[in-house]
Amino acid sequence: MPENWKTYKFSELFETASGLSKSRDQFGFGSPFLTFKDVFYNYFIPSELGDLANTTEKEQIRGSVKRGDIFLTRTSETLHELGMSSVALKDYPNATFNGFCKRLRQKNGSTVKIHPEFIGYFLRSNSFRNEVSSHATMTTRASLNNTSISSLSITLPPFAEQVEIGQILKALDAKIELNLQMNKTLEEMAMALYKHWFVDFGPFQDGEFVDSELGEIPKGWEVKRLDEISFVKGGKRLPKGAQLQTNPNSHPYLRVKDFNSTYLNVSGMEYVPDDVFSSISNYIVNTGDITLSIVGTIGKVALIGEDLNLASLTENCVKITSKTETIFSEIIYLQLTSKNGQDEIQSKTVGSTQPKLPIYNINSLNLAFPTDFTVVKKVTIELQNWFKIIYSNTIENQTLTQLRDTLLPKLISGEVSVKVAEKTLSEVL
Repeated sequence: MPENWKTYKFSELFETASGLSKSRDQFGFGSPFLTFKDVFYNYFIPSELGDLANTTEKEQIRGSVKRGDIFLTRTSETLHELGMSSVALKDYPNATFNGFCKRLRQKNGSTVKIHPEFIGYFLRSNSFRNEVSSHATMTTRASLNNTSISSLSITLPPFAEQVEIGQILKALDAKIELNLQMNKTLEEMAMALYKHWFVDFGPFQDGEFVDSELGEIPKGWEVKRLDEISFVKGGKRLPKGAQLQTNPNSHPYLRVKDFNSTYLNVSGMEYVPDDVFSSISNYIVNTGDITLSIVGTIGKVALIGEDLNLASLTENCVKITSKTETIFSEIIYLQLTSKNGQDEIQSKTVGSTQPKLPIYNINSLNLAFPTDFTVVKKVTIELQNWFKIIYSNTIENQTLTQLRDTLLPKLISGEVSVKVAEKTLSEVL
């Protein structure tokens, strides 16, 4: 650590406050409310709070949310979910925060200058997360009390350097967010265009329609079962006693948690050890496959944009492989993620305690296609081009995320200088 960096106990710098606890009927209306999920999933508080709570002026003053405030999750089911942080980068008028979180606000009269962007990244570093774990307690639930929080420590470089480090890491996150917004726009455009052609049959309204299992469809179209146009194959449970690894090797193991975007989210993916891969090697996914969750959280869909080094699929999912090049994967993906597709998936789900979508029900999903695919060739090419951009942005985001996560611990420990990091940043942005 550089000589001019200083370490402080939280008790020296911050006042700790508890969040708001009210009955359920007091939520969903009123003033902005910072939730546990807002804190857990974000380095920084979202610009707009999507939840509301019925709060008094006194509660709003006591539980206010202002720029520089730090929020920590104080209780959870597991230790690794404890002490997750999010920092406010602006004031949120009339807002309050969740009772399962703690707010840390710099003490009045403190002369130590702390840059919110820097502290936001520091608190998400592995070194700080490890320190949180060492102070946590576990009985029925994991918890972090005021005494434990006061014992935590933070190491600060001079303020100007804090600003520079925050700017470097924030620039990476800004580019990631820009790509995410672009992908969201392209996905919405793709779904709107797909719906116009394949659901509303807009370009065919002046033509003749015929009855089908899906209602009226244009003459020259037909309804096909999913197993007529694709192969559907289930995943495989890990052998008993097999443990997943966090360090990448050649065999990723895909689970429902990885299906949180159009293309698989490979950050945070876990891996199958070499010695157990042979038992699940017949369940790998390939470029162009579609994955669909079929147990618990049913109907989550993702695309495989490239071969993931012999990635294998959990038993809670299936892979869908198109049998023909004319009906490409992106069209089936849009069919399955559309409202009609999701409604049909849910209608074929069985069980209440543990919902499940049997493979024979997946095979019977109905989709409408033209018998002569050349009539929709132009629109399908346009859709495919949009998905190529989405995939390119996804890959870039994975690279930027890896770079951010590599630079973060090195910058906040002084191992890498700001100048070196700026040079690296200029090469990728």
